[in-house]
Amino acid sequence: MSARPVTMYSTPWCGYCQRLKAQMTREGIAWVEVDIEHDPQAAELVMSLNGGNQTVPTLVFADGSAATNPSIAEVRERVAQAG
Repeated sequence: MSARPVTMYSTPWCGYCQRLKAQMTREGIAWVEVDIEHDPQAAELVMSLNGGNQTVPTLVFADGSAATNPSIAEVRERVAQAG
């Protein structure tokens, strides 16, 4: 579905992240994952997008827009708009 991948900021223990990754894989949405526990700059970015909180999953789309804990329907829509 998407030629340009979505960047997903996540942690290994996040159940919401695991679920969304599985849904995106099923939908054919390309994504790359950044573990905020191992990348301090990524953690800072997530905090800047979420009012100082390290809330995951936080997705950044090809057009530069972001969404925190989005539904798969929202991801599909945003990927279609950005593509």
